[in-house]
Amino acid sequence: MSRVCELTGKKAMVGNNVSHALNRTKRKFDANLITKRFYIPEEDKWIKLKVSTSALKNINKKGIAAVLKEARANGFIK
Repeated sequence: MSRVCELTGKKAMVGNNVSHALNRTKRKFDANLITKRFYIPEEDKWIKLKVSTSALKNINKKGIAAVLKEARANGFIK
């Protein structure tokens, strides 16, 4: 499974390691992802999603139903 947030589409970025001598080598910044189960009372079922921690904060603020609705509108969930 790829390291992409299923609700926001966040994924790894590419950057540089910079040494004290300012030598630059490529590196990857992975997204901060966790796998979590959510209960959806409207559908009376549990779903398992791989979400970023920023998406988890949005879920805590807005609720899982609203965030899923936005993700479907943005095309991240079918």
